[in-house]
Amino acid sequence: MDYQFRETEKKWQQYWAANKTFKVENKSDKPKFYVLDMFPYPSGAGLHVGHPLGYIASDIYSRYKRLKGFNVLHPMGYDSFGLPAEQYAIQTGQHPAITTETNINRYREQLDKMGFSFDWDREVRTSDPSYYKWTQWIFLKLFDAWYNNKSNRAESIDKLISEFEKNGNNDISAVHDEIENFTAAQWKNFDETEKSRILMAYRIAYLGEAYVNWCPALGTVLANDEVKDGLSERGGHPVERKLMKQWSMRITAYAERLLQGLENIDWSDSLKEAQRNWIGKSEGTTIRFSLQNSDDYIEVFTTRPDTLFGVSFVTLAPEHELVDKITTSSQRAEVQDYVTKTKNRSERERQAEVTRISGVFTGSYVIHPFTGNKIPVWIGDYVLAGYGTGAVMAVPAHDERDFRFATHLGLDRPQVIEPNITHDFGKGSWDAKEGKLINSGFLNDLDVKSAISCCITEIEKQNLGKGKTNYRLRDAVFGRQRYWGEPIPIYYKENIPVAIPENELPLVLPEVDKFLPTETGEPPLARAKNWKYKNLFPLETTTMPGWAGSSWYFLRYMDANNNTSFASKDALNYWQNVDLYIGGSEHATGHLLYVRFWTKALKDLGYINIDEPAQKLINQGMIQGTSCMVHREVATNKIISVGLKSNYNTTLIHIDVNLVDNTEVDIEGLKKWRDDFATAEFVTENGKLICETAVEKMSKRWYNVVTPDSICEKYGADCLRMYEMFLGPLEQSKPWNTNGIAGVSNFIRKLWKLYHNNGKFEVSNENRYKGRIKNAS
Repeated sequence: MDYQFRETEKKWQQYWAANKTFKVENKSDKPKFYVLDMFPYPSGAGLHVGHPLGYIASDIYSRYKRLKGFNVLHPMGYDSFGLPAEQYAIQTGQHPAITTETNINRYREQLDKMGFSFDWDREVRTSDPSYYKWTQWIFLKLFDAWYNNKSNRAESIDKLISEFEKNGNNDISAVHDEIENFTAAQWKNFDETEKSRILMAYRIAYLGEAYVNWCPALGTVLANDEVKDGLSERGGHPVERKLMKQWSMRITAYAERLLQGLENIDWSDSLKEAQRNWIGKSEGTTIRFSLQNSDDYIEVFTTRPDTLFGVSFVTLAPEHELVDKITTSSQRAEVQDYVTKTKNRSERERQAEVTRISGVFTGSYVIHPFTGNKIPVWIGDYVLAGYGTGAVMAVPAHDERDFRFATHLGLDRPQVIEPNITHDFGKGSWDAKEGKLINSGFLNDLDVKSAISCCITEIEKQNLGKGKTNYRLRDAVFGRQRYWGEPIPIYYKENIPVAIPENELPLVLPEVDKFLPTETGEPPLARAKNWKYKNLFPLETTTMPGWAGSSWYFLRYMDANNNTSFASKDALNYWQNVDLYIGGSEHATGHLLYVRFWTKALKDLGYINIDEPAQKLINQGMIQGTSCMVHREVATNKIISVGLKSNYNTTLIHIDVNLVDNTEVDIEGLKKWRDDFATAEFVTENGKLICETAVEKMSKRWYNVVTPDSICEKYGADCLRMYEMFLGPLEQSKPWNTNGIAGVSNFIRKLWKLYHNNGKFEVSNENRYKGRIKNAS
């Protein structure tokens, strides 16, 4: 009898569900093993065959570890807050909770069909109040914490207040915003508003001004990965850089620990390098250039003080606070126009577009601190407000970007290093830290390394700056002007931010009449009736970003139904961290940095005893779609088979891959699929319409989405899972081709027949090949 996969798979999937076969306990004599998938955002389109690639791999490994005697935690949940559901709500008026629930049910149906061994009793949903209660709780813990450089960890804000009361802040070494020194007596005399302002400068979760990606059309701040080419990824709306009052997370306090921690985890080299580059550690010095005829100065950070005598201009980021102040009247119109245009491009784009050169002269000059020469001040979009001081001392002869800028705009390029090999300074800069100093006053004849040290010493001696370590990493903007996210548990008493008591969490998302900003531009939560604490004090109207709930979900899985804490001490101590984490590489500098940050902070505060969330991480590759396209004659509705295309002037039209068998198109199905094909004339080859194919990203846009439902129905879940594993190494991207699945299907059927005879399952110790195999010896 042939393998009846539908009946067999349904039988066992029902058995697993009824008997909770994969339910796991938090205590066992077996060694533990925690396998985790990056949980999905439940979109309305459901899963296509590319999505479960990582789930299949993790499920196979989970089953393997169970058979090897491990107590395996293998959970699944949903990253269910986010912008897509909110945008759908804006368009349709349907509450995001309804859309999200519908989408989750669709995902669950698909995941069940594929036969995964998840412990569904531990399912989490980030939009469930019983879950985001603890996301809000973590926020409050970070709000009530500061980073003590002396102990190199986060500590309670109460300890900081106690120190202020005893000694002021003179002996405090902390990661904080710029704050003036004060004594204990002064602290005691400050009013509550001033104390709040000072503490906010130290808090890990804090309210402050930050440059953000502001999208007027969506009425919200967007993360860097939600912006592409100056437009919102969702909807394609213009995005501008804007200085706004925003809740932020002081992830910069953890920059060095985030770097060092990479040495102790088994993650791919490419992912680690992405994080190192994003954190961007550099060592150098600050130095001040005094503005001509002014008491103001421009401070720069440089890793190459040895090239100080080669500075021919200073460049400010367009967003720099001094731009407006120092721009002369004759240059004002040109500068303002340049600044406005720059606002529409993200920092990531400005960093990437190295060949795009533009800048404007401010009309002002600074004085070189050693030579006394006048140096022009420009603005250029290659300088970022969020890195260093937002200003650079430009040394065109010894920095590639400065060289391109100077060459394009006809600025001087003085040479101050004599290379140890022949180099043409007319064609490019000499960036290597090798050679002897020339034209550099007291640095002449020193090698580069000695000159760097000597120059820093002199800068500090003359009180012109100070040697320091800098990081490219910026604090993470936390507030979003959206509805569908976790409410931030803060209220305002006389404009002072105050934490909601922990025993009153969760602060539940309120009902609103529309999911849009108010007519005065406030976030959607401002539409809620009486959105006040104790009916007296205004509640915060921004919500948390999508990454908030995903920064700790691995911990909640350990004890998902605990109502008294985010997870019990016993569960946390038993499961520790994730042993194997599988997910996409696109999260390298987003989710994976944030989850590492929150893990370290929670450890500092004594709530967990691990320093990294996952010991081993694998990035699965992308399963690409095989797109199908037909040729249509230009200016007609005539569809041409591919072998005859040379006789016509045609354009390519994407069609649904489910209408194609190998490369032959189902003409009748095509006619029913879309109106324009219903009236088309078809030019065929021997009665067949043959299409073009191409490997592209699997997307609804290209009609090349293949759903696991259709594959499971036609071939079975086991066949789908095995075929995806046979496509190639897990880490590599590879194209999907449904035609290739037949071979795997045939293999499974043959395997079935080996153990089934006349409808009965038979296993025998008898050597059925005795006498048929030659003795090799």
